[in-house]
Amino acid sequence: MSNAKAVSDASFEADVINSEKTILVDFWAEWCGPCRAVAPILDQIAAEHGDKLEIVKLNVDDNPQTAMKYQITSIPALKVYKGGEVVKTIIGAKPKAALEADLAAFI
Repeated sequence: MSNAKAVSDASFEADVINSEKTILVDFWAEWCGPCRAVAPILDQIAAEHGDKLEIVKLNVDDNPQTAMKYQITSIPALKVYKGGEVVKTIIGAKPKAALEADLAAFI
């Protein structure tokens, strides 16, 4: 479905919080149509800007602790983490141009 690395409740701190890279976390679920629509767009952004922004996915159904900790109430939810802190939140599926505009500061 996606080339993005899957992260979990168990790996979130090591993969995202403690990473020296800027990380975009795609909070998603299998049953979410808009999540499936945005996945290939995120793959394209990762392919084009992977040197500046790493994209990972967290399935909210399989990893409820992390989803609850970051107050994910609507998906898809995209959160950009830098230095362990959320620096940008994007809610909902958007076309590639809109996502790139939202992520301009990071790519």
